[in-house]
Amino acid sequence: MRLSFYFRHAQIYGVLPAAASFIALYSKMASVLEKKTLFYSTCVPFFIFFLVFDRVIYPHADTIQPSLSTVQSLLGGGSESGGRRIVARIIANWTSALFYVVAELYSSVSVGLLFWQFANDVVPVGQAKRFYPLFAQLSGLAPIVGGQFVVRYSSKAPTFRDSLQRITIVVTLAGCAICLFYRASNSFIAKTEPGNAIGTATTSSAGGTKTKKKKVKLMESAKFLASSEYLRLICTLVVGYGLTVNFTEIMWKSLVKKRYPDALDYQRFMGNFSSMVGLATCIVIVFGMQVICVLGWRVWAMATPVIMAVLAVPFFVCILTPGLDNSPSRLGIAVTIGTIQSLVSKTSKYALFDPTTQMSYIPLDEESKIKGKAAIDVFGSRVGKSGGSFLQQLLVLGFGNILNAAPAVAVLFYSVLAVWTRAAHRLSVLFRIKTEEVEGDKKEK
Repeated sequence: MRLSFYFRHAQIYGVLPAAASFIALYSKMASVLEKKTLFYSTCVPFFIFFLVFDRVIYPHADTIQPSLSTVQSLLGGGSESGGRRIVARIIANWTSALFYVVAELYSSVSVGLLFWQFANDVVPVGQAKRFYPLFAQLSGLAPIVGGQFVVRYSSKAPTFRDSLQRITIVVTLAGCAICLFYRASNSFIAKTEPGNAIGTATTSSAGGTKTKKKKVKLMESAKFLASSEYLRLICTLVVGYGLTVNFTEIMWKSLVKKRYPDALDYQRFMGNFSSMVGLATCIVIVFGMQVICVLGWRVWAMATPVIMAVLAVPFFVCILTPGLDNSPSRLGIAVTIGTIQSLVSKTSKYALFDPTTQMSYIPLDEESKIKGKAAIDVFGSRVGKSGGSFLQQLLVLGFGNILNAAPAVAVLFYSVLAVWTRAAHRLSVLFRIKTEEVEGDKKEK
C-alpha cells in the first residue's frame, strides 16, 4: 500500500485541521497560563504521544485499525474514486496517519513557536543580528547528529518496528533535555537579569515595561493578523516558503522512492540528506554571518526565494525532459539534481529564512506577538504545506500524476516566489522603521 500518497492528502484532511485546533487550544492556554507553564504544557504532550505510539499504538495497529472494506461500507460503500476513497484509506491506516499529523505539527511548534518565542522574549533587537545566526548555526548540528543516528544505528535494525523504537528512545531523551535546558535558562535569566525573567507578566520589546497578559482567542488573532500589514507580510513569507518547498519536495521525494523502494533504504538516504542539510547550514552561517550586519536584513531575507528560483530551473528541466520513467540513469540524475535543489533550499531556510523571519517579530509590541506569532508560525506554515498539497491534488486529478503536472507546478512555483519576494522587500522597509522607533524609545527612556 502506498501510504506516502495518502500522507500527502493527510496534509489537507489531517494536518490543517489539527493546526487550527492547536491554535485554538494554544490561544486559550496562553490566556490562563504563565509562560513557563505554557511551554511545558505545549511540548510535553508531544513527547508522551511519541512514547505511547511506540509502546502501545504501533504494536497493536493491526488490532485497533478497522479494515478498508469496513470503513468503505460505513462511508457509503462502493466508492472507488475521489475524496471518499482517500478518506477511507486514511481512516483504515489511522495510526500511521496520526503519527504523521502529530510529527508535522510538532515540527512547527517546537522550533517555530516555542524556541523562537523564547528567543524573542530574551534577546533585544540590537543583539539579534549577532545571536540569531548563531542559533541557526547550532540548530544545524541537530540534523547532522539525527541523520547519522538514523543511517548508522536506526536503519540497521532488523525490522522497521525496531528502527522506530530506537528513534523513539532518542526523541524521549531529547524531550527531557529540552525541558531541563529551558528550566536552566530561565533560572540563569532570573539571577542575572531579574527584570527580564519569564513569568506571569511579559516584557514589552519596545519599552521594557511589564504588562498583564491579555486573553487571546483564535478569531481575535485572525482578525488582528488581517488588520496588520506587518503581520500579513510575515505570514506571506511563511506561506510562500511552505507552498514553494511543497511544490518541489513532493516531486523530488516521489523520484527518490522510485530509486529506493525499500523502506530502510529510503530511511538511510533521508538520514544522509538530513546530515547534509545540517552541515551545509553550519557552513553557510560561518561564511555568511557578517552579511546581515553589512548588507542588512533585506538582502538576507530575499536570498532564500532568489536561491530557490535559480536552483529550480535545472530540476524542472530534468523532469520535463521525456523518457524519465524508462531510464534508470536519467532517474539517478533527476534524483541528484532534486537532492541538490532541496538541500540548498532547506539550508537557506534554516540559515537565512528562519533567523530573519523570527527577527522581524522583535520590534513588535507584546500584543502583536501574542495574537499574531502563534497563528503565523503554526497555522500559517501548515496552510503553506497543505495548500501546496491541495493544489497538487487538483493537478494530479487533471494530469494523472504529479510528474505529468510538472509544467503547471513550475508556473505556480515561480508565481508564488514573485509574491514572496515582493512581500520580503516591503517587510524590510517596515522592519527598518519599527526598529528605529524601538531604539529611539529606548534612548529617550
